[in-house]
Amino acid sequence: MPQLSHFDDSGASRMVDVGGKPVTLRRARAEAVVRMQPETLRLITDRKLAKGDVFEVARLAGIMATKRTPELIPLCHSLGLDSAQVDFEVLDDVRLRVVAVVSVQGRTGVEMEALTAVSVAALTVYDMCKAADRGMQIESIRLLEKEGGKSGHWTRASQPEA
Repeated sequence: MPQLSHFDDSGASRMVDVGGKPVTLRRARAEAVVRMQPETLRLITDRKLAKGDVFEVARLAGIMATKRTPELIPLCHSLGLDSAQVDFEVLDDVRLRVVAVVSVQGRTGVEMEALTAVSVAALTVYDMCKAADRGMQIESIRLLEKEGGKSGHWTRASQPEA
């Protein structure tokens, strides 16, 4: 079992020292699913919500969240991200999928930034639609893929389901 890198030998919290790592392209892809009533999803896709275009507001919130990740996750490194993209996919009449792809040329990965992006974008969907549907659920926040660094390329598809 790998050692938890955010603790030293005495158990004290620490930020991992990445100074000696090589700069490589780091990329991460994550997703979240928002489950809602069919009528709510129709309001979103038809862009008929009084608060505005849910997709565009949630997209901007997710992108902005990538830049604030180190302020939210205590041991994350501050990174000058190269790109952050948030997209949406209607899966069926009750589920909206949020996908984020984040990249950087750096010494550490961007998994937390991608996960933060989908989390905040999904929360923004909830916030914008809660007057119509307080029963919405945010589900399946998870990393789908990461590239770069010593551990190489990882995909959820290549892992056994728990």
